[in-house]
Amino acid sequence: MLDALFKISAHNSTVRRECIAGLTTFITMVYIVFVNPAMLAEAGMDQGAAFVATCIAAAIGCFIMGFWANYPLALAPGMGLNAFFTYGVVLGMGHTWQAALGAVFISGCIFLLLSLFKVREWIINAIPLVLKQAIATGIGAFLALIALKNAGIIVASPATLVQLGDITSAGPLLAILSFFVIAALLFRDFKSGVLISILLVTLISLSLGLVQYQGVISMPPSLAPTFMQLDFAAAFELSMLSVIFAFLFVDLFDTSGTLVAVTQKAGLADEKGNMPRLGRALSADSTATIAGSVLGTSTTTSYIESVAGVSVGGRTGLTAVVVGLCFLLMMFFAPLAKMVPAYATAGAILYVAVLMLQNLKFVNWDDMTDAIPVSVVLLMTPLTFSIAHGIALGFISYTAVKVLCGKREEVSISVWILTAMFVIKFAFLS
Repeated sequence: MLDALFKISAHNSTVRRECIAGLTTFITMVYIVFVNPAMLAEAGMDQGAAFVATCIAAAIGCFIMGFWANYPLALAPGMGLNAFFTYGVVLGMGHTWQAALGAVFISGCIFLLLSLFKVREWIINAIPLVLKQAIATGIGAFLALIALKNAGIIVASPATLVQLGDITSAGPLLAILSFFVIAALLFRDFKSGVLISILLVTLISLSLGLVQYQGVISMPPSLAPTFMQLDFAAAFELSMLSVIFAFLFVDLFDTSGTLVAVTQKAGLADEKGNMPRLGRALSADSTATIAGSVLGTSTTTSYIESVAGVSVGGRTGLTAVVVGLCFLLMMFFAPLAKMVPAYATAGAILYVAVLMLQNLKFVNWDDMTDAIPVSVVLLMTPLTFSIAHGIALGFISYTAVKVLCGKREEVSISVWILTAMFVIKFAFLS
């Protein structure tokens, strides 16, 4: 039955290999069930409900990707997008988390429509590659700032805005340890390096009395505090336009890039690089985002950690289904998630930031018309504490520099339209 459903034999795989691949992928990305609820809790959301919502949203995305698209690609609430949700929209711009959930829902619906009507491919091709690279690096820098702030390594200063914190105290020291453990384990090809570092720091904190033991297994917390709590009235305000666009834009390129990377690694694309069932795959994350916002979590997206499962033989949707089942089982480990301190996840966030900053190597730094917009996004995203502002300023600087340097032909119509929208936003909606 499984072979007929997932065409396992046709992909030269076995049920056992697909299950092992699913477990491998899950182990590499399960850190999100610790990081995401803690981050959403800072926005005022109930951490237990956010934990359950994270697990269910991830499972829904994995099941759709597995059963409908038959790809070994796992999904969960995305890093970077959850940071934008909490630190950008709620804490930075002053919106309620209910309004932010409404914005996530709307972006998911738009995303689904773009996927169904095949507009998504046009948008991706119309946006310059250098801006795609800039956005990834900007989010990386933003995550790095959040990780350092959560760990207490960087603290506020009335004179210089930021300064070095007390790195000899327990929190910063354990965060630094977590990051170095991740680096050492992943260098040695331990796929679960991120998870091991989080659990190790939590155990050390427990032994030092920094956190209180709350158990390991229990019935899942109630979903009621976040379920169906979307505020559509606030989400449709003009000031939320840039927020919706940021959720949509970041997820658009994040998922597309991950999909391309994983399918190429698995050899699932044809000789021309085309991917079968592409429309179904593109619909998975948007549908999961809509469901996740109703449950009470930020945007759900595809995870590059899926490459770990592919590297051990995952080739079909059964791999994704196994990941989804693991996320459902994870709901019974809520007490463990509650014990994880913020500095224990800071190392994981900083590691993801390093991965995203690697996009800088693809930038043509000899061409100043490319280097300048990348630098603007890279610097302004963390300094304004807003992914939306970083993206907006990046588009404006790209268009301005290209035109002033006599390269107007490199500015596409779509970029002109988006730039005009961002200028109007800063002029009248900020």
